[in-house]
Amino acid sequence: MTDPTTELEAAAEPEILCDVRGHAGVITLNRPRALNALTLGMVRGLAKALDAWEHDPAIRHVVVMGAGEKAFCAGGDIRHLYELGKAGQIAQARSFWREEYVLNARIKAYPKPYVALIDGIVMGGGVGVSLHGSHRVAGERYLFAMPEVGIGFFPDVGATHALPRLPGATGAWLAVTGERVGQADALALGLATHAIASSAMAGLLAALVEGEDVDAALAACAAPAPQQTAAPSPLSANRALIDHAFSAATVEDIIDRLGVLSDANPFAARLLSAMATKSPTSMKLALAQMQAGGALSFAEAMRAEFRIVSRIATSHDFREGVRAVIIDKDNKPSWQPARLADVDGAMVAAYFAALPDDLVI
Repeated sequence: MTDPTTELEAAAEPEILCDVRGHAGVITLNRPRALNALTLGMVRGLAKALDAWEHDPAIRHVVVMGAGEKAFCAGGDIRHLYELGKAGQIAQARSFWREEYVLNARIKAYPKPYVALIDGIVMGGGVGVSLHGSHRVAGERYLFAMPEVGIGFFPDVGATHALPRLPGATGAWLAVTGERVGQADALALGLATHAIASSAMAGLLAALVEGEDVDAALAACAAPAPQQTAAPSPLSANRALIDHAFSAATVEDIIDRLGVLSDANPFAARLLSAMATKSPTSMKLALAQMQAGGALSFAEAMRAEFRIVSRIATSHDFREGVRAVIIDKDNKPSWQPARLADVDGAMVAAYFAALPDDLVI
């Protein structure tokens, strides 16, 4: 049984800590019990700190990290956003996404080094406050995913811009399946810019606080990413398969290509099995994002995502996906439409249509 006093003390802790330490502005996402899931208050706190530090000559770089050992940030506070939607408070939910997306663009354009120390889970909204910075440092516990298709949502927070720019068809693979990658694969793909031992994180932070040049400090502690298992990583062992299957024009074609290979290839078979559980609408949206995103500027990509989120927030699949995976945890969502064949191009295109109050960055 949880001690009520402990719960009250945890509730009293600030959700985000923004401190000046020597020559570094240090931001700590401080909800370890919730895997540092982002709230609107955290988004606003981070944005306020970036504004305050941009023109402060004493602050040479910004460092962002998560409290606890499990997660950098496992995403946005989806449960809260679900509850807002259930209560009919869609305007409040849209306000969160609007401010989050503006923050993602702010990070992308930030003029000082922005160093994310990622030693744990980084998913969803956590990707948005790390991937677009100048330096993404992966520790041994690093675990990346954009798993939104599993809850009837879509890969947002700049995934429309970032994932299509990964090598080959790996961005489409990550977006359409929600697959996870660890430290070594993240470095190979460019999701991480540096890989270091978890034990070196504290020393790196200390060097940055002292004002050492970011690249010099990283060079002093960087090491080749270790193999996480004795066997080759899923990415390196199956890269040709990924590029072949996920370069297909439609989700149906991806499934067909995987199906041809699945009898002889357990990785293909596993992907097929996993995709069968995802929202058909979300998978088609994710692939459309990947196909369009390579030609979009960051601002255009974020505008497209705001259009999508403004519509998907009230969709059946988002409500049902969150219910099944996060609320009731029965993992038995009932998608509508339930078949890929029933999600046509016009339905997908409608999510990308302009809004009267389009996001302006």
